[in-house]
Amino acid sequence: MASSTAGQVIKCKAAVAWGAGEPLKIEEVEVAPPQTMEVRIKVHYTALCHTDLYFWEAKGQTPLFPRILGHEAAGIVESVGEGVTDLKEGDTVLPVFTGECGECRHCKSEESNMCDLLRINTDRGVMINDGKSRFSINGKPIYHFVGTSTFSEYTVTHVGSLAKINPEAPLDKVCILSCGVSTGMGATLNVAKPKKGSSVAIFGLGGVGLAAAEGARIAGASRIIGIDLNSDRFEKAKLFGVTEFINPLDYKKPIQEVIAEKTDGGVDYSIECTGNVKAMIQAFESCHDGWGVAVLVGVPHSDAVFATNPVNFLNERTLKGTFFGNYKPRSDLPGLVELYLAKKLELEKFITHEVSFADINKAFDYMIKGESLRCVINVIGD
Repeated sequence: MASSTAGQVIKCKAAVAWGAGEPLKIEEVEVAPPQTMEVRIKVHYTALCHTDLYFWEAKGQTPLFPRILGHEAAGIVESVGEGVTDLKEGDTVLPVFTGECGECRHCKSEESNMCDLLRINTDRGVMINDGKSRFSINGKPIYHFVGTSTFSEYTVTHVGSLAKINPEAPLDKVCILSCGVSTGMGATLNVAKPKKGSSVAIFGLGGVGLAAAEGARIAGASRIIGIDLNSDRFEKAKLFGVTEFINPLDYKKPIQEVIAEKTDGGVDYSIECTGNVKAMIQAFESCHDGWGVAVLVGVPHSDAVFATNPVNFLNERTLKGTFFGNYKPRSDLPGLVELYLAKKLELEKFITHEVSFADINKAFDYMIKGESLRCVINVIGD
């Protein structure tokens, strides 16, 4: 049976970013029905990721306002557009900033998750289908964000950017699998692939770095070394399996030398989660020769240059990169939800705050002050 609102414009509340750094404003917006290969969902919970903060501040990229941000979320399908066959009203879904069309060479490859059609595009503020926005206020378009725009009670996404999950999953917990946790954990489990008993260095102990540490814990690493310039993060990181800590500010020598001394020549694996190119080089050069593997997760400045002596490669160190932890959103996220439901993955420890939708700006304050890992925003209000 079709939803009573299917095919109609829905009026609802959304947190609109009107300008760079301006507090989000709760507005009544109109959300148009989904078009071909699109789905409209009712957002129940969403979380704030540093990427939202970055594009809200509009530092270092083309500003696009007014815009509805948000991309870590969980919700329920309200209605589907023409051509959508694998989702229906009432399905439980996670919207994802990237996608899986299932048809392109990347989607058909076992090696890649970088879908040609739905790969992240931070500059695009409209839908792929017709180049128009599904959001408006008094007839004026409000731009989308990375194809998700979850800071709204209802949103429209491409069907390829929705992962159908177990309806038994608590949405206020699994919503954080849409981005940061999967990115960090996948970098370790899918890309580095540490062996049981190995040593792993994690550069940067924010949300993504702690997810990478969680992946190392799940894999059975015996030494998980956390590196961060903020020693206040160390105590919390113990919950994620980090066994020892290094603050580069405490040493006068390069941190890769410090790590080599502590690990008899270097770690087996290192995961870089800061986006700082200096840390990227340190992570690579901290790996043991002969077998060391470094994985780059953080996104550097567009002008950054990675410079290291080629001998580091000739001495059999491996450097890898990853996007969204190499997870294919629709194929793999349902399995992560099942891992959580089986109590093999702990999500609660990532969630440090929860706020109401009306208080969404508090989530930004917590992140700016460095007080939160993940702040979950209760959109549905129950």
